[in-house]
Amino acid sequence: MASCDDVRENVKKYYGSRLESSGDLQTSAASCSLPCRPPPRSVMDALSLVHPEVTKKFFGCGLSFPAKLEGCRVLDLGSGSGRDCYAFSKLVGPDGHVTGVDMTEELITASRQYIEYHQKKFDYEKPNIEFVQGYMENYNETALSNCVICLCPDKRAVLQQAYNVLKEGGELYFSDMYASKVVPDHMRDDPVLWGEGMGGSLFWKDLISLAHSVGFGTPHLVSASHIEIYNSELKEKAGDVSFASGTYRLFKLPKSPAVSEATVTYKGTVGDFPDQLDFDSSHCFKKDVAVAVNGEMAAILQRSRFSPDFKIQVSDQQSDSEATTQYCHLNPFLLADKLGSSVKQCSKTSK
Repeated sequence: MASCDDVRENVKKYYGSRLESSGDLQTSAASCSLPCRPPPRSVMDALSLVHPEVTKKFFGCGLSFPAKLEGCRVLDLGSGSGRDCYAFSKLVGPDGHVTGVDMTEELITASRQYIEYHQKKFDYEKPNIEFVQGYMENYNETALSNCVICLCPDKRAVLQQAYNVLKEGGELYFSDMYASKVVPDHMRDDPVLWGEGMGGSLFWKDLISLAHSVGFGTPHLVSASHIEIYNSELKEKAGDVSFASGTYRLFKLPKSPAVSEATVTYKGTVGDFPDQLDFDSSHCFKKDVAVAVNGEMAAILQRSRFSPDFKIQVSDQQSDSEATTQYCHLNPFLLADKLGSSVKQCSKTSK
């Protein structure tokens, strides 16, 4: 089994010198996972302003842009070419700040070249962005990541560090590649499979236990799509293991022995979402419509940056234990099947 240092060096070489553009990838991972609804205009406008050379070297597997970023401090774990960082730079505004962290020197050097370009493009008096070379394992209101946790040998350390740097109510919003079963050792030892994200992909169910173990609440699945393997040799190596892109959000909540259910009403105050706020694939809040939510969702809406946007009436009833929960609603493969090739409506909010 390759050591953590060997894995990191292989990934550095793969993304620093072997891949010139997203077209060099051997899978469809760079195609964005399908959201429940089209991305808001502000996100698409921000992406359209990013320099073409930055976009050319984007290797992400999702669209990791949560709502309500203005004024936030954003940490992008595995920033790559800087595409998402520069879009975040526009979305957080001049009073926000973006820090991109990546272990590949070539990508950090390339992304830094366009700081002044985007500062002028966005008409900012000074840059609100920086790029730092380093490892996510060793390393605000929101932390983001786009298809890089699958490239890290110590995923628990990545999630733990993200948890540690977030304030209470803070969020890790990330896209990544997931496997339909535990990836066998022969795939983990293949440098190309690891570089493509397949060798290091988590079995999707393991994300839930991993998130809980470092202190996060239960993940919320936002969007998903199936990943197609173009290369026949790599497809044969993968065997019966399938892969999907999934976007999840994790929140750092206060540790409380009892969590009460609540009735919440969206005020329609989040920019780009005046009529309905799509929180994840299971929760879509319509303006002025009261809905019942479980204790954990109530805690998220109370403690996060979304608290001013909801009227929250806490009940006396405690949430049921999740000991018997099967988490089928968090399966990216099932959501990818549901979304198919077209954008569909989210399911109705429920407990």
